[in-house]
Amino acid sequence: MRQLFSLWRFGARDLRILWAALRHPNRPNWLLLASLALLFFALDPFNFAFPILGVVDDLVLLPLLLRILAALATHAMDSHSATGSHDDRVVSVQ
Repeated sequence: MRQLFSLWRFGARDLRILWAALRHPNRPNWLLLASLALLFFALDPFNFAFPILGVVDDLVLLPLLLRILAALATHAMDSHSATGSHDDRVVSVQ
């Protein structure tokens, strides 16, 4: 039960990480699609059709998927910045 509460406690931080990664100009292309899929999963009609399954996915799966997506976004942004982007180049003209 504690692990479930810790997932929800870190949810706000994961949302901030994901929002910052989505606003970054050099974000990976898959990040927007994965974020939209997560949003659809959060608002899916199964919550209304199967109330018990809706509670399970809202309490367990949604924060877990958000945590995983934020970790993948952080890793992708770190690996992208380590290789250097077109915006980070320094050109010296003599």
